[in-house]
Amino acid sequence: MRERKELEALVYNALHRETHKGNRLSDVILGGQDGIVNVLGVLLGVAAASQDVRIVLAAGLAATFAESISMAAVAYTSKLSELEFYVSEMKREQDEIKRKPEMEKEEIRQIYREKGFNGHLLEEIVKVITSDRKVWLETMMSDELKLSKMDEGRPLKSSFLVGISALVGSLIPLVPFFFTSIQPAVYISLAVSGLTLFAVGAVKASITVGSWSRSGFQMAVIGMVSALAGYGIGLLFQVSAI
Repeated sequence: MRERKELEALVYNALHRETHKGNRLSDVILGGQDGIVNVLGVLLGVAAASQDVRIVLAAGLAATFAESISMAAVAYTSKLSELEFYVSEMKREQDEIKRKPEMEKEEIRQIYREKGFNGHLLEEIVKVITSDRKVWLETMMSDELKLSKMDEGRPLKSSFLVGISALVGSLIPLVPFFFTSIQPAVYISLAVSGLTLFAVGAVKASITVGSWSRSGFQMAVIGMVSALAGYGIGLLFQVSAI
């Protein structure tokens, strides 16, 4: 009995791995990085075409709020589509478990056989999983279809996180233009944005896998090159450069 309880606990824990932290990190990085890079590009482009700080600020603020709203909307629709697909696949699996239980049991057996289980232990695992329809269904979703469990509130949560992160990220390159003239503001904005992107990449690597220095450097370089494209567009108009 004790062994069976331990086995049930192992199966339950395997099916309920904590994924919320990874989802939140992904949303924050997506929104923040996009906000920094896009708004910095707009600021550099407008600054290259105008020496009026009010025009630069107006363009930056417009880009900030448009970016935040659009990113939040994209995150919502994207996660909503994922949720709808997950629900449709879940209903299909529920129907198959109901109509063809023996075939679905064999699929569970094959899944855990491929994980290295065999003999009596394999049969116990199959018995434990298929004795609970909820666990059985979740196992099929995660191990057969490779789909992560999603809750109904995920699209709204993701939308909120991405939108707020994009807003905060967009303000990082914009703030210096409130306090100084265009030329020093550009240099400060570039420096602060580059350091922020490096820090985001480093944190991402330290939480997941990889070298924090390499990840930080890659994110900073990619972000700066993308943002400088905006400056290049400004120069095409043959106006005074920064």
